[in-house]
Amino acid sequence: MGDVTRLLITGAGGFIGRATVAEARARELEVTALVRRTCGDWAGDAGVTELICDLADPASVATVAKAAQGCGAVIHAAAHLGADAGAIAADTLAATRHLLEALPPAMRLVLVSSTAVYDLSRPAPGAVLDEGAALCPPGRGPDPYANAKLAQETLCRASGHPLWLIRPGAVWGPGRTWHALNGVDAMALHLTLASEGALPLAHVTQLAKALVSAALTAPEGVEALNVVDDDLPTRGRFVAAHRRAAGWPRVALSLPWTAWLGLARALRPVSSHLPGLLREPVLRARILPLQWPNTALRARLGGRDDAPFEEMLRRSLEGRA
Repeated sequence: MGDVTRLLITGAGGFIGRATVAEARARELEVTALVRRTCGDWAGDAGVTELICDLADPASVATVAKAAQGCGAVIHAAAHLGADAGAIAADTLAATRHLLEALPPAMRLVLVSSTAVYDLSRPAPGAVLDEGAALCPPGRGPDPYANAKLAQETLCRASGHPLWLIRPGAVWGPGRTWHALNGVDAMALHLTLASEGALPLAHVTQLAKALVSAALTAPEGVEALNVVDDDLPTRGRFVAAHRRAAGWPRVALSLPWTAWLGLARALRPVSSHLPGLLREPVLRARILPLQWPNTALRARLGGRDDAPFEEMLRRSLEGRA
């Protein structure tokens, strides 16, 4: 395919997309940034061409096909992040189908997927979770987001494109330092469901580096890589660091995750009426203590974290990458 000098990045106005455009420009790559509405981040940067387009609209196929002709690879970050079925059907699934229809047959494709695709009903606590782990059966993930990512991966696999399936953990960074993998929030109180398992965090700047590196590297057919930081804290370490640096949560209590698991199992007969963390499949998907190596990521794409977790947190709270 030759050297890649221009990338097409979908979802370029989102949290991951903006960081990925910035990383591409730092490497002196030109970018076609696909957005739904104009984004002021790139004003005055001649290396970024903003393409305003709604991938959920079938009319987008012709527009994207024309734009893709000048690009060497595509990073597909556009997707719905919530649980709304209509938005998932339009913004994740239809958008992906339209993109695939628009792309030249041999174009390298980098999909932003998620570690949510793994079947966490199987591993024992403390197990190592790597790219060889079993995926959830289609449509049987713990929540609508996981099912959408499973379906999105299936669409991309079937397309025949040279494909990277990039599976980040909980993406965090400037403006987004908290996440849903720690426990329960009740106003000023945070209840940490504690264990010695690692939090699968992926700092947005490190994820952006992996995405751009993948776009510049030919995959061996279809390759999947988990993207998590080098220095992964436990849940207890995360909460302690966040309280010191940000003053929040104001009150934090710790409960062994096994105690909450026992509660979820006791409530199983009425689980369909309960919040997510009181349903065992959701609890395991978010809290199950595991080890998350990024060995394959580093072996294939290189790179390393810029700093230990606490320093990356401090920078993020200050609004710096």
